[in-house]
Amino acid sequence: MAVVTKFVVVREGVEKMTFTSKKEADAYDKMLDIADNLTPFLAESELDIDEVTCEKLSFYLAQHKDLLLSLLKGVVPQKAETTEIKKKTKKTDAKNVDTKK
Repeated sequence: MAVVTKFVVVREGVEKMTFTSKKEADAYDKMLDIADNLTPFLAESELDIDEVTCEKLSFYLAQHKDLLLSLLKGVVPQKAETTEIKKKTKKTDAKNVDTKK
């Protein structure tokens, strides 16, 4: 018999994602905190976006916070960085679909 340790990120009583390492779970939890903080910031803007789109945008910005910070500092991203972001976004979107079922 094998013993498997799992780290589960839970928000408001809902399982969001399961990880095999505490480091990954903590990083995901922190990203969700960032997204939660971005949502009201974006909602207060003059942009005419619905709540779902606002949450998706917040999640996307939180996922790519390192690139966003570079952009805010005026650093132009390299093409390789933007290609890597697209790959990570597709992987994360696929994981989110799997865990929400």
